[in-house]
Amino acid sequence: MESSSIESSTVSSMTMMEEDEHPHHQFSSISKLHNSGPTTTSVHDLLECPVCTNSMYPPIHQCHNGHTLCSTCKTRVHNRCPTCRQELGDIRCLALEKIAESLELPCRYISLGCPEIFPYYSKLKHEAICNFRPYNCPYAGSDCSVVGDIPCLVAHLRDDHRVDMHSGCTFNHRYVKSNPMEVENATWMLTYFCLHFEAFQLGMAPVYMAFLRFMGDEREARNYSYSLEVGGNGRKLTFEGSPRSIRDSHKKVRDSHDGLIIYRNMALFFSGGDRKELKLRVTGRIWKEQQNPEGGVCIPNLCS
Repeated sequence: MESSSIESSTVSSMTMMEEDEHPHHQFSSISKLHNSGPTTTSVHDLLECPVCTNSMYPPIHQCHNGHTLCSTCKTRVHNRCPTCRQELGDIRCLALEKIAESLELPCRYISLGCPEIFPYYSKLKHEAICNFRPYNCPYAGSDCSVVGDIPCLVAHLRDDHRVDMHSGCTFNHRYVKSNPMEVENATWMLTYFCLHFEAFQLGMAPVYMAFLRFMGDEREARNYSYSLEVGGNGRKLTFEGSPRSIRDSHKKVRDSHDGLIIYRNMALFFSGGDRKELKLRVTGRIWKEQQNPEGGVCIPNLCS
């Protein structure tokens, strides 16, 4: 693969967004989180699968000696009790399932700030969408398994992925690739936003796409708007929209076409020269929407 270079430059006098405009996140570390609900009661201990250590949900299975395990692990242990090695059969532990119905437990993300308490069988559904759950690494260049809070992910992107970062509400990035057929994904950071540039096929046509994701949840992302522009040779393409949350993977955003799409032929035209080398400059700005108390509509709070 031929070498490529990614250059970054900022437009004149970029203004820092005020610190109080950014969300305050309450996570404290990058880690694999385990169920942090109460473990002091014997009932809760009984509902913990001895194989995977997760909370058990119906059907809860047991062997002839009364040892229990979850339905997923029943298949994993080849229908043999992991405790006494007796054959499991198809015995349900109905008493334990009934006891579970009476329990109310805190969200597993209680240590990260979630104050909610749920019936046992509702807790799992909540935890899948809990606003306090950790975020996946938003880097688009690899399938990174790191999860954590926003400050730690910012440090992870900087230190481990070597993502180019700068502060402000405007950006001006240049993507250079000597072979347009071998374009790699790129990620840049702007304050609490990730700017992505990707190559993929749209039908039979090779295209590039630039889009923005917000380092926070969907509700916070809707408070912002952004614009993107690429051009050259007296032509330009523009896009304006709201950033997507990093809760949505970069692949999901790309496949939804929610960004600035540039066909390869147009990108090479913008690049000038002999149209054999990709030289695209992606510029744009971000602003926070404010509610107009009189008209009841959003008006832009533009950075100077």
